Amino acid sequence: MIAIVGIFVVLGCVVGGFLLEGGHLGILIQPIEALIIGGAALGSFLIASPMSVVKDVFSHILKIFTAKEKSKKDYLELLSVMFGLFSEARRGGAVAMDQHINKPDQSKIFTKYPGVLKDKAVTRFLCDNLKVVLSGNIEHHFMDALMDFDISTRHHHHLIPSQSVTKIADSLPGLGIVAAVLGVVLTMGKLDQPPEVLGHSIGSALLGTFLGVLLCYGFVGPMASSLEHMAAAKQTQLKVVKSALSAYLMGLAPILAVEAGRRAIPGHVQPTFEELEEAMKGA
Repeated sequence: MIAIVGIFVVLGCVVGGFLLEGGHLGILIQPIEALIIGGAALGSFLIASPMSVVKDVFSHILKIFTAKEKSKKDYLELLSVMFGLFSEARRGGAVAMDQHINKPDQSKIFTKYPGVLKDKAVTRFLCDNLKVVLSGNIEHHFMDALMDFDISTRHHHHLIPSQSVTKIADSLPGLGIVAAVLGVVLTMGKLDQPPEVLGHSIGSALLGTFLGVLLCYGFVGPMASSLEHMAAAKQTQLKVVKSALSAYLMGLAPILAVEAGRRAIPGHVQPTFEELEEAMKGA
C-alpha cells in the first residue's frame, strides 16, 4: 500500500510542479516515447535473464504492492511454532517432532499458525534443519555452519530480483537518450516547418530523456530497493530460526531457545520478554 502512495507522491510533485510553472499536461503524454523506452528496457531484460529469473522478478514486483512488512505478531507466531516443536520433542522424543516436520500442513502445531505455514521458505528452512538434527548426532558447530551456508544461499537467491530490477533502472536514462535522439532525427526532417512545429517536435524529443531519468530514479530504482528490503527481511526471519535452533541444540529449555531467537528480531518489532512469555503460554 505504501508503494502506491509513493507513486502518487512522485507523480503529483513532478506533474504538479510542471503545471504550476505554466506547463501543459498534453505535452507530457507521449505514448510513443514510453513505448520506445519501456519496450527497449523489457527487451534488454529478456535478453539478459533466463526464464526462471524473468518469472521470479515479475512475481516479486507484484509483492511490492501486496506484501506486508513482518510485524511483532508474525515473529511471535514463528517463535510459538518453534516453542511447540521443541516442547513436543522434550516430552515425546525425536519421534514426536518427526511427524510435525515431515508433514507441516497436517501438523497441529503449524496449522495453529497459518501465517507461518503460508511462508514456505521459512517453514522449509525450519523443517529441513530439524530433519538434519533428528537424522544423526551432529555437532553444534557443524550445524551452525550448515545453517549459515543455507541462509547465505537463500539470501543470494532472494537478491536476484532486486539486482535484475536495478540493472533495468540503470539502463533507463540511456534508453531515454536513445528515444530523444530518435526524436531529434525526426525533427531534422521538419526544418522547413514553422517554429511552432519545430518547438513542439524538439520538446517531444527531449521528453525521452525526461521519461528515462524519471522512470529510473522515481519508480524502477526505488522498486529495486524495496525488493532488497524484502530479501533482507526474509534473511532476518531465517536468522531468528537459526538462533533458536542453535540454542536448542546446546540443550537449553524450549523457552530459553526461543528467547535466543527473540534476540535476533529487529528492535522495532521485537517483542519484550514478557510478551514472549505470554505468547508461549498460549502456545
